Amino acid sequence: MTFALIATGGTIACTTVRDGSLVPTVSGQQLAASLGTAGSPHDIEVVEFRALDSSSITLADLDELLLCVRDQLARSDIDGVLITHGTDSLEETALALSLFDLGAGPIVLTGAQRAFDHPDGDGPRNLRDAYELLCSGKPGVWVQFGGRTIPGRGARKWHTSQLNGFEELPVGETSLEPLPLAPLANHPVEIIAAYPGADATLVDASLPHTSGLVIEAMGSGNMGAEMGAGVTRALQAGVPVVISTRTPYGVTKLAYGGAGGGATLGEMGAVASGGFRAGQARIMLAAALATGSPVGEMFSSTPPATTYTAG
Repeated sequence: MTFALIATGGTIACTTVRDGSLVPTVSGQQLAASLGTAGSPHDIEVVEFRALDSSSITLADLDELLLCVRDQLARSDIDGVLITHGTDSLEETALALSLFDLGAGPIVLTGAQRAFDHPDGDGPRNLRDAYELLCSGKPGVWVQFGGRTIPGRGARKWHTSQLNGFEELPVGETSLEPLPLAPLANHPVEIIAAYPGADATLVDASLPHTSGLVIEAMGSGNMGAEMGAGVTRALQAGVPVVISTRTPYGVTKLAYGGAGGGATLGEMGAVASGGFRAGQARIMLAAALATGSPVGEMFSSTPPATTYTAG
């Protein structure tokens, strides 16, 4: 069996420079060599895709990565893909990989909270675990991190530094078939956070420059009246709006009335994100726009009645 390792940078590929900052200096070849798989029946081919902090990954970068993964899985001699990635936007990339039809074969993403040269780094274990998951042939898109195997759909970084920094949110299964690959960069989506008393300034300013909006609302999907009025204008202008929540757990339900209430905005066409938080909701909305898929159907799954807490 042969796997492709696609290196995109991130902390797992960083070393500490003289001023104490972390810089991605470690190549994919070095990461592959650190696995120590010489003599293994499984070969690794390395693709040096990027050397970035993942907070800098644009939708255009993501489009190129999706194409790269599809090209690798289209090869008859490649049995799966391992992606080394920064943790800041790993959940967005994982969801995008889950949404599109990229071919058969497992896709596993991993990264690290500590740099490559840290004396007690977590990258080697995460990389080894990700490699073993690939060797198992488990189908799907997975985040392997801190000893956990997490579906790409609903993955979230819940802690800035703990070594088990990713969790699975209950977002439910989708009934939609994998989407045909289409460019996301042509459909920018903005995330705007609500807070008590927020006005419509940012919503109004975004309208000439965005294809869709995700509102990170309060509670189960609410915002103040002034911001709600701005969202109303966006909807009336034909800009799709998805409402998520800043609350860590639970689903978004558009239940309250009033100018900024979720129920009022839902009646005007806003869509609740369900269990998805703003980061993955942005990717889902961009994918819906890119493929002409109904936005409501993208978010129509129902999470199971399970309580999840970070641990």
